[in-house]
Amino acid sequence: MRDRKAAGVRGVGLTLVLFVAGCLGTPDGVQPVAGFELERYLGTWYEIARLDHSFERGLSRVTANYRPRDGGGVEVINRGFDAESGDWRETQGKAFLGGDPDVGALKVSFFGPFYGAYNIIALDRDGYEYAMVCGPDRSYLWILARDPELEDAVVQRLVSQAESLGFATADLIFVDHRPGSEDPDAGP
Repeated sequence: MRDRKAAGVRGVGLTLVLFVAGCLGTPDGVQPVAGFELERYLGTWYEIARLDHSFERGLSRVTANYRPRDGGGVEVINRGFDAESGDWRETQGKAFLGGDPDVGALKVSFFGPFYGAYNIIALDRDGYEYAMVCGPDRSYLWILARDPELEDAVVQRLVSQAESLGFATADLIFVDHRPGSEDPDAGP
């Protein structure tokens, strides 16, 4: 009986390790950018487009702010406006480089010890003005910019790149960053 219980605990532990490890990879055929500089990436990013997920469903004016974290790594603050409730929703997390500091692959956690992949797969290398990020599989995709609007030509180029990599670009949600009259708080 004791051996079966120990094997069951090991099985659950192994499943958890495999699940977490599976959340840290990149989709087949997709590579994070090389020549990445974390310090230049820090600051505020506006979500231009995303694939739908329950944790962001219905949110507009979505931003992500990255800043150095005491003790190492990066503090992550994601914020968006929920027009249905009339409230801002915010979540805090932490991120760490996933390996080589020159590669745009981070691991991000919003839930304790569980980390997910944050792979920067396109980046404006001159000014760090826009980026495209995916998770461990093709169901996670974001287009980000330093300003609430991004030139249409740049957006179309990123969408085309994502489509060529197998992402469901027809399902992208383009985020509204205009303050609504129902929103008494004008800033993200």
